Amino acid sequence: MGTCWGDISENVRLEVPNTDCSLPTKVFWIAGIVKLAGYNALLRYEGFENDSGLDFWCNICGSDIHPVGWCAASGKPLVPPRTIQHKYTNWKAFLVKRLTGAKTLPPDFSQKVSESMQYPFKPCMRVEVVDKRHLCRTRVAVVESVIGGRLRLVYEESEDRTDDFWCHMHSPLIHHIGWSRSIGHRFKRSDITKKQDGHFDTPPHLFAKVKEVDQSGEWFKEGMKLEAIDPLNLSTICVATIRKVLADGFLMIGIDGSEAADGSDWFCYHATSPSIFPVGFCEINMIELTPPRGYTKLPFKWFDYLRETGSIAAPVKLFNKDVPNHGFRVGMKLEAVDLMEPRLICVATVTRIIHRLLRIHFDGWEEEYDQWVDCESPDLYPVGWCQLTGYQLQPPASQCKLVYRKGVLL
Repeated sequence: MGTCWGDISENVRLEVPNTDCSLPTKVFWIAGIVKLAGYNALLRYEGFENDSGLDFWCNICGSDIHPVGWCAASGKPLVPPRTIQHKYTNWKAFLVKRLTGAKTLPPDFSQKVSESMQYPFKPCMRVEVVDKRHLCRTRVAVVESVIGGRLRLVYEESEDRTDDFWCHMHSPLIHHIGWSRSIGHRFKRSDITKKQDGHFDTPPHLFAKVKEVDQSGEWFKEGMKLEAIDPLNLSTICVATIRKVLADGFLMIGIDGSEAADGSDWFCYHATSPSIFPVGFCEINMIELTPPRGYTKLPFKWFDYLRETGSIAAPVKLFNKDVPNHGFRVGMKLEAVDLMEPRLICVATVTRIIHRLLRIHFDGWEEEYDQWVDCESPDLYPVGWCQLTGYQLQPPASQCKLVYRKGVLL
């Protein structure tokens, strides 16, 4: 709904159910928006003036929220709240006076809500997705369910359908069947020789498009050093190395000092990914850079490390420097995917902003569980998104949950 939200602001009037009423049937009354918080609005019934006693929160995209005029067109009664019924004898004249020149929802608002919740991915579609146990490769998975554009993918060889992976349909972790072979990425071949009945390959045009790059001139090379968000610990930005250059601008990245000998924990980032940075990015932006595990020459200095390892830094000009006017500010609340447990969406807060990079803190958890996330990540949602889509929102953690997650018994 982001592109349709320009019409939603304070003082916009709506027709909503009247809960301050003793009638046996559902009736409606007009309310104005006092305050907005994501999809949610604090509403005040017309006639209460400065009295906030019956103010209430609701999701603007809910099925019971309508533009002014909907009741008249639908034959539904407009009944003033019981608390203020005595204030005016001519409520019709009152409403005409109050609503003249006032803004309301666009007449097609509910249609736009409905259209925005139609998703092209469907159950039984096959995709290639990162193998959560071996990050260096992909494997085939099947869409099991779709909630709010988020996909529950079950790896094709999962016999009891419990080996799953959650991601958004626009995630950079999923691709069309044949993607790995086309760019030279590792792929786990399936033991299943033919598609199961009803399963079909997802059309390639449904996947998020990556920016085209020109690899013919100066380009990333194996062995070049850079800084990268650790996919296994998203609270850290680490010293990293390009381990393999693939086609179409994709790179295999290894985190220095913690790589498996067989490269099974290399991770695929596109050259335009907002999760990789030139050498010196952390120092310039006063972010703590995580040095290679076991490296003892601290504090870490890139110049010394490059000399010691006989390596060069990836050219700064090759990195993505686009910074959209995203509008995020420190302290803003949102709903965010816990990318280390991606079936969970949690109450979260923006705590730092570096260009397009956001530091996301999960309310109630310690800072070690924070995650660096791009401002355009499909894993960030406005307040009220879970309620709108029917996805379960994890509330701020209590102390007992915190202890449990840390693996400590009380």
